[in-house]
Amino acid sequence: MPQAAASQPPTAVLVGGVTLVRCLGLAGIRTVVATPDPQEPALASRYCAEAVLLPPFDRPEAAVAALERLGERLGHEDGAPPVLLYGSDDALDLILPHRDRLSRVFLLLLNDAGVSEALLEKDRFQAFAEARGLPVPRSLTWEELQAHEGPVVVKPSAKADWHGSPLRNRVFGDAKALVFETGMAAIAHEGLAPHRDQLTCQEYVPGDDTCAWSYHGVADEAGVVLDSFIGRKIRTYPAGAGESAFIEMAEDDELVALGARIAAQVPLKGVFKMDFKRDPRSGRWYLLEVNARCNLWHYLGAANGVNLPGVACRYLARGERPVARSRYRTAWRWLSLELDARAFLQLRREGSLGLLAWLSSIVFSRNVYNLFAWTDPGPWLRFWRLRFARLAARGPDRILSVVRQWRSTAS
Repeated sequence: MPQAAASQPPTAVLVGGVTLVRCLGLAGIRTVVATPDPQEPALASRYCAEAVLLPPFDRPEAAVAALERLGERLGHEDGAPPVLLYGSDDALDLILPHRDRLSRVFLLLLNDAGVSEALLEKDRFQAFAEARGLPVPRSLTWEELQAHEGPVVVKPSAKADWHGSPLRNRVFGDAKALVFETGMAAIAHEGLAPHRDQLTCQEYVPGDDTCAWSYHGVADEAGVVLDSFIGRKIRTYPAGAGESAFIEMAEDDELVALGARIAAQVPLKGVFKMDFKRDPRSGRWYLLEVNARCNLWHYLGAANGVNLPGVACRYLARGERPVARSRYRTAWRWLSLELDARAFLQLRREGSLGLLAWLSSIVFSRNVYNLFAWTDPGPWLRFWRLRFARLAARGPDRILSVVRQWRSTAS
């Protein structure tokens, strides 16, 4: 692993979005945002020192070559290689097969090939975790579902290329997983059987969103955690198995110890996130998955004083290890108002959350947001400018469509 000169601050190339560019900006790290999306809101952030448009990821050779050229240029300009950070499974899936090429021009710390591959596929991760004695829920084959009388959870096996996949569009929708009262109920779902080879099935760990916790960290080459924090979900959409809508940082010494032990046991390298669920009946922790990349939680961590992307950059560039701390702040929460409003509507229909309780939970909370920030309004303004432009462009087509429909019915 190359290291930059100790006297200069590192430059980071970020293949990611708004929350991560703000983390790096708060850490005082010059950030170049590289993305295949010309409408990416992060390009308008005050913390984006330079914007680089990449070829689409479905042209991997072209995208990697563009990253390689960028790393070479920045290394020549700075006299030291930049750090490469990434915030999605699709970006990680692009980088892993080309790690040797990219590591010649970037500072990056990736897991060993076998670990990386297991973390990107849920079914491979299940076998990987069981072989290492990690506390994962019991897996179930499609054949075993028929005899399983308890609740089960069904997940897509692959993480990469998820959002535009037919499996998501046809079966899962906005949910990350589907929960069924019995194995037979899962088998009876008409949309699952045709995709059975793309699914991972497990015994379901009971509990609502507040039982979902996460352990976030940065580990060195030996799996020793440099810094970390604990996260806890307040609400997701859809409830129980959806995207984070309202989240907070928390403290739990038992989970800190467990997360650090798992990181060393795997071992994990670089930035990671472990998803856990605590069984409300026994208090036992179950490991659901591990993501080896940056994520939206890091902005919340940075707001509370634990800036993991910043830790990763300084460790890669200078070998710097943060000073150990006993506690961290938990005052700030992270909110996606649009998703949380949907979560509220779902929970209100179920009779578990009223309007006053929902409003109180967000109004009397100190929040950072998925897109908006008073100190960095550019991404929010860019997002809405582009959205209104798209609506305006579709306006004439809509009017013509209405006119054509009226003429067809009037004649």
